[in-house]
Amino acid sequence: MAVRNENQVKAVARNIRMSPRKVRRVLDQIRGKSYRDALIILEFMPYKACEPVIKVLRSAVANAEHNNGLDPLGLVVSEAYADGGAVLKRFRPRAQGRAYQIRKPTCHITVAVAPEME
Repeated sequence: MAVRNENQVKAVARNIRMSPRKVRRVLDQIRGKSYRDALIILEFMPYKACEPVIKVLRSAVANAEHNNGLDPLGLVVSEAYADGGAVLKRFRPRAQGRAYQIRKPTCHITVAVAPEME
C-alpha cells in the first residue's frame, strides 16, 4: 500500500496533557491503516490516549474533505507521531522542608492522511 506525499493533509493537536510515550503506543497501531480501520481500532482500544487521537484523526479527515475535496473512505493514515511539548513543573512538599519536583508532560499529536494509491 503506497501513499502519495504531495496530497497529504495534516491536523495537529498541541499541548495535550499526556505523556508522548503513552500517545505513541496508540499511534503505532493506526499508522498505515485506512481511515475506517483506524477509527475502529481506536474506538475499542482501552487507552486514555485514544480520545485525543480520534479527535485529531477526524480533524485531519475533515480538512482533507473540506479543503481538498477528497473522499474520506479512500484515505489512509500516512503519518502519525507525537512530539514532546512543554513540561509543567510542580512541587510536592516533603519531610524536613524539602520539595520534590513533579513533572507533568504534554505532547503535540500530528496525524496526516493521504489518498490511497491503487
